[in-house]
Amino acid sequence: MRDAILVLVLGDIILSILSVYCGFVLRFQKLFEIHELLYSERFNIAIFSVITIFMTFFGGLYKIEYNLGKKKLLAKIAVLHALSFAALSACFYIYPAFSLWRGILLLSIIIFVILQSMWHVLYKFCLNLPGIAKRVLILGSGPLAKKIGALIHAKSRFYTLAGYVSCTDGTSDVPASFIIGSCDELVQTAKNAGVDHIIVSLSEHRGVMPMRGMLACKLSGIEVTDAVSFYEEMTGKLLIENIRPSSLIYCEGFHVTPVNLFMKRVSDILFAMIGLILALPLIPLIALLIKLDSRGPVFYKQVRVGQGEKNFLLYKFRTMLQDSEADTGAVWARENDPRVTRVGAFLRKSRLDEIPQLLNVLRGDISLIGPRPERPEFVEELKKIIPYYSERHIIKPGLTGWAQVRYPYGASVEDAIEKLKYDLYYHKNLSFVLDMTIILDTIKVVLIREGGR
Repeated sequence: MRDAILVLVLGDIILSILSVYCGFVLRFQKLFEIHELLYSERFNIAIFSVITIFMTFFGGLYKIEYNLGKKKLLAKIAVLHALSFAALSACFYIYPAFSLWRGILLLSIIIFVILQSMWHVLYKFCLNLPGIAKRVLILGSGPLAKKIGALIHAKSRFYTLAGYVSCTDGTSDVPASFIIGSCDELVQTAKNAGVDHIIVSLSEHRGVMPMRGMLACKLSGIEVTDAVSFYEEMTGKLLIENIRPSSLIYCEGFHVTPVNLFMKRVSDILFAMIGLILALPLIPLIALLIKLDSRGPVFYKQVRVGQGEKNFLLYKFRTMLQDSEADTGAVWARENDPRVTRVGAFLRKSRLDEIPQLLNVLRGDISLIGPRPERPEFVEELKKIIPYYSERHIIKPGLTGWAQVRYPYGASVEDAIEKLKYDLYYHKNLSFVLDMTIILDTIKVVLIREGGR
């Protein structure tokens, strides 16, 4: 699935460069040597590509589940790149070194809208061609197998469910009509069904696994994957309900080197300083609005749990009525929370209430990216209920994170479980590329005001 998304993005990057080239050709009515144009206009072409690709990402067209008709797809691409034209035009006034003339810029945008629309339509058509989706056989028929089957159905562009292989004589959690074989006949069942992929989804003990049959399938060229790894790849989170401690011990990932930590700290300081400088004009205005809206201090500090389960003081703009928890103690925030002020509701939706947390980043209490720091009262409660919950405190919490951009604001134990799945995925796969993805997603969330409560 990641490879398919990468192909889509690379195609767009190539088309963005081609669009600028065609813009020059149409404007000057002559062909250019491509190396000549890249040498003289490489800065302009790079900015054009970055802005147009970001707008495509911002519009959600790199979400593999998006499913628009041709007309709606064309309309959405046209609107996104009208914004691209505005942003690129503004670049000329903000940064004069960006010298892509408006005539060429307009031609390039129009060409890119046409080429990108054709490319995305072709891409979706190819995904739906017979034989493109992998045929999957699920080994197992219990609750885990049922969950994996539902996931395959949701990702039907990439996988087709051939059926289930039952390894028990007991009751099944999947429809009997979908069970096409038993463990003793695994190899023959896989060949008859023409499968490309077997997903081992057994909730039972290791002793019932058809190891010889699985090995024969593997050696014959059929990919064999355990359900936990497949779920992680497809969803971007860990299936903690079915993870054994040995799986975490022997799996790849969870490897953070001193160099990674140093680079992460340097980037934290850099981005926090830039953020504070950009926010300086807003801080007096926000402070004035808070004071006019309700009585109480402008800033609010609260004890949160940090790395190694050590407590620290987190700073925010006050968004609730003063002493809102005097009678109730610590409680989860909820939709339309009556404790939230009018200005506070806006600050939460826009994430402006979190600006003071940049001071926590500079102090080293939190990182720019990491798990959300929770209150000690909630942490103690959740540790008793949720397995592996303490593991999220091994790394430093963050101002934003994988869970924050992938899942709505959590206000229950169930939400905490879902967010933990994302937090552990982030810890396992921590990298510069993943951090940049989270930053881009955070910008998108802030601009469209999602997720605050």
